[in-house]
Amino acid sequence: MLDSELELLPELIRTSAEPLPQIDEPAFGAMFDRFGEARVVLLGEASHGTSEFYRARAAISRRLIERHGFNIVAVEADWPDAATVDRYVRCRARREGEEAAFERFPTWMWRNTDVDDFIRWLRGHNHGREYEAMTGFYGLDLYNLSSSMRAVIDFLEREDPQLAELAVKRYGCLEPWADNPAAYGRHSLVEGYARCEVGVVQMLKELMDGRMQCLSEECDEWLDASANARLVKNAEAYYRVMYHGSAESWNLRDTHMFETLCQLLEAKGPRSKVIVWAHNSHIGNAAFTDMGMSRGELNIGQLCKERFGDEAGLIGFGTHTGTVAAADDWDEPMRIKRVRPSLPGSHERMSHDSGISRFLLDLREGEADERLLEALEEPRLERFIGVIYRPETERWSHYSEAILPRQFDAWA
Repeated sequence: MLDSELELLPELIRTSAEPLPQIDEPAFGAMFDRFGEARVVLLGEASHGTSEFYRARAAISRRLIERHGFNIVAVEADWPDAATVDRYVRCRARREGEEAAFERFPTWMWRNTDVDDFIRWLRGHNHGREYEAMTGFYGLDLYNLSSSMRAVIDFLEREDPQLAELAVKRYGCLEPWADNPAAYGRHSLVEGYARCEVGVVQMLKELMDGRMQCLSEECDEWLDASANARLVKNAEAYYRVMYHGSAESWNLRDTHMFETLCQLLEAKGPRSKVIVWAHNSHIGNAAFTDMGMSRGELNIGQLCKERFGDEAGLIGFGTHTGTVAAADDWDEPMRIKRVRPSLPGSHERMSHDSGISRFLLDLREGEADERLLEALEEPRLERFIGVIYRPETERWSHYSEAILPRQFDAWA
């Protein structure tokens, strides 16, 4: 893009952008009423460790739940951990021997005061409602292998002791690696075959034979068990393929999250509506980023667009600078780090240069200025910070190219 066009883009953004109120003001959430008729609203974040992103998603979610009938909140977190939280928000008793949620790295991603505030609000919202009218809290991810195996066995010991004995035998293949499943992947690579695949696939098949719509508390127990069984099956495959290439493992993980989301919608019935909290890299349409254009990766956002079309609203969030809670490397301590100013020419820098400190940019056709959409058709850099932030190699570690109006329906 020519320098003159780069100078024009911030002005085009300034013309189309709608200034946002403070996050804590009721008017903030109301700005997102335009997505109230959607079946699926996906709310992103540019990093896993910035308070404003969590608070913004909470404010939007409260509005969508109260005013537009959304009854599922599904987050980029492991199913068994989120199930512990769900029992709290829907006023159900804790399970005997239940472990505390979200105690593994990165603990700060979900064990933080902003999430705690939202969870307490959700419990208050549900209090006094009929069980089938309550809004649930669910995890989409597949990392907590050991807890998921235990949950399936516990469910079957109550409902089908004979099948529970079979589950113990089948999952016994994975038990030695339950707390370090990456070691199973390495072992399978050396052996050259999937030692545990047949058993976990068969376990899921037999549980899914009991498929039903789940609006009652009793049905939720089956839903929990079947979701955990799917997690075990997909986690076995995920750790087995992670050594063969990042695209294959990434696609398996995001496909698992999408399938879990669809299972929730199906179980809760045709009137169910879901809000997803996940990183921009998961909720923006990967087909219009380096992920899909160069690396053969897909994600939840892409799969939702293909399945739900205009009934899926993809909302991305970005920032020019600030602070982030992140680690230097996996399993290392959390640190508060200063986020470097966004790179020249990036989507974040163009947004910053518009001069509007906080705004919503509706990128859908018919809503945004055609000149802006045309100017944004050129791929440009966008920043992605996960649980690890390496500012010293930021350009190569945290930036990827994306076509913003095709990646997201809105940008804030």
